[in-house]
Amino acid sequence: MTNAAWTSAMKRDLMNGQRKTALTVGVLFVLTLVFAIPGVIAYGPVLNDPRYVLGPGAGPSVSVGAFFEILTVIANIATAMVLFPLLRRQSETLALSYVAARFVEGALIVVGMLSALAVETLRQNGASADPGSLLVASQSLVAIHDWTFLLGPGFMSGLGNGLLIGYLMYRSGLLSRRLAVFGIIGGPLVMASGIAILFGVIELGSTAQGLATILEIVWEIGILGVYLIFRGFQAGAAASLLSRSRDTTTADTTTVGPSSIAPSTVTGVA
Repeated sequence: MTNAAWTSAMKRDLMNGQRKTALTVGVLFVLTLVFAIPGVIAYGPVLNDPRYVLGPGAGPSVSVGAFFEILTVIANIATAMVLFPLLRRQSETLALSYVAARFVEGALIVVGMLSALAVETLRQNGASADPGSLLVASQSLVAIHDWTFLLGPGFMSGLGNGLLIGYLMYRSGLLSRRLAVFGIIGGPLVMASGIAILFGVIELGSTAQGLATILEIVWEIGILGVYLIFRGFQAGAAASLLSRSRDTTTADTTTVGPSSIAPSTVTGVA
């Protein structure tokens, strides 16, 4: 095979690889929404009815919600694992930070899920307990779920999916800068709304919080999801990152290779 043919084959393989990566990332971001919405709906009775814990029998909706939240956590972590090998070539520190943010977000989601399941356990096994105590315990567990939802899918998502990925996409050129700006701006807005709720400036679920999440929703679902599925990364951007990494590795190897040994050292050994 000639050098030109070999180079052409390598470029084709790189393009196919980056297209598969973009498609996988896009599908995973869409799946996070597909899994998250049924989970939120299924949790409706336990989160919105203060007397839910006093009801008779089992409430299957909580188990359904927990199942979809587990799928959401898996999809969240998968996005980080798929993107990390590519993003680390732009900045390994920021890429690792993104992975850490996704794991923290997933952990907070799991804590919220466990609190909802605990309410369900009280409903099933607390028939002989004092109703007032059950109500207090139930409301405390629901409050834990609300805070984990705020700090997980709220604050940490704005940091990871918004600010960190937005900046990495902006610097690497994997997405055009006009698209990456949605994440760079949308992420901090989500984080700011979470801090405002934390300090009582605005209320959880308020119109102000909803407005602050618009850019982040467009970024995560419209751009990182749908856009990557149908359009992928910018042509040549991923290949450029890969070649940059190979050039760095080659330079390091040359520096420490046998040719870098000083002649005087060889003479001295002789």
